[in-house]
Amino acid sequence: MKLRLIILNFLEFAVWGAYLTSMGTYLASVGLAQNIGWFYSVQGIVSIFMPALMGIVADRWIEGQKVLSLCHALAGLFMIGASAYAYQSGDAVSFVPLFSLYTLSVAFFMPTIALGYSVAYAALEGAGMDSVKDFPPIRVWGTVGFIVTMWVVDLCGLQATPGQWMVSGALSIIMAAYSLTMPRMRIKQGETKKSLAEALGLNAFKLFLNPRMAKFFIFAMLLGVCLQITNGFANPFITSFGAIKEYQNTFGVQHANILISLSQMSETLCILLIPFFLSRFGIKRVVLIALLAWVLRFAFFGMGNPGSGVWLFVLSMIVYGVAFDFFNISGSLFVNQETDDTIRSSAQGLFMMMTNGLGAFIGTVVAQQVINHYVFFPQAAGATGPEVVAGWQTCWYIFAAYALVVAIAFAILFDYKYVKE
Repeated sequence: MKLRLIILNFLEFAVWGAYLTSMGTYLASVGLAQNIGWFYSVQGIVSIFMPALMGIVADRWIEGQKVLSLCHALAGLFMIGASAYAYQSGDAVSFVPLFSLYTLSVAFFMPTIALGYSVAYAALEGAGMDSVKDFPPIRVWGTVGFIVTMWVVDLCGLQATPGQWMVSGALSIIMAAYSLTMPRMRIKQGETKKSLAEALGLNAFKLFLNPRMAKFFIFAMLLGVCLQITNGFANPFITSFGAIKEYQNTFGVQHANILISLSQMSETLCILLIPFFLSRFGIKRVVLIALLAWVLRFAFFGMGNPGSGVWLFVLSMIVYGVAFDFFNISGSLFVNQETDDTIRSSAQGLFMMMTNGLGAFIGTVVAQQVINHYVFFPQAAGATGPEVVAGWQTCWYIFAAYALVVAIAFAILFDYKYVKE
């Protein structure tokens, strides 16, 4: 059963890794650079409601593994459609049809993450295993799958082509078939049904009446602004150095995805550090460390280059694990500790909505406008390679300054005294 679930998690995140960090480079290559942010922000929009809706379907009407299969099948077909359209259109690709096909694919993919977790938990419990102890080592293989497809897309020369979407779509179809081999999940028809508002987690909004929880969720949204910026723009930034002769043949320019994959490797390792940091420093300080790590994540990008300064890029990848994991996991634990079990699931949904939904949406849309102003508009007007890179560096420093302001505000305004047990 563990092996079967390892394959499930590997495929689940391999689907995402095929395009998430390299899509921006392709979009820039076909004249859609000024719309990159929309392709990443739509993930936040659909994350607000689609996972909850598909969860209702799995709870009430269709077995969870079948819903997982159906979502992957539709996501895969729409992604393959986006890839086919892009290949057919070449450099004349149009934003509206491409974005529409991509959005439909993402709308059905995003619920599969939560559905995959539900299928795995049910399978482990059905096999008499402890999901708390046995699932984390299985989940790590999801990150491995993400990294593997990043490397495949890079080494096969697909970073600047719609072939990355074809890889993702094909894997999604394979995942759809594989999901049907999972143990059957029980439909809770005979149990007390939640209202639509409860299922969507809307009842958790009453937590905003608690001043400390209100502050935490607001800061969760403000930090969520950072989450997708480097996923969307790190690859186009690094490859932009190719317009400068001294960097054209550097490893970073030629294999940006492999370089960026160090971030996911760091993420895997940093998960292991969280129990130590939480027990030693408490949640407030751990979240503050995450915010400061975001400052360094952006600042190192601004300071580095793929040549003599590649070590700064490497440092940026290393601190990403701290920036991402320390906030997401410690924040989830804080929500778990501060809410009672009658509203806990809804509160976790609200936390995800504020970070990966609303925060990520705002972040990518605003980041796109900043990058348009300093990078893509000047580039369209004839700016040279060094000028374009200088514009990118300005953007990274702006993002670093934003993260620093949020960190300072969090340190001052968020009241939480940690008492060691």
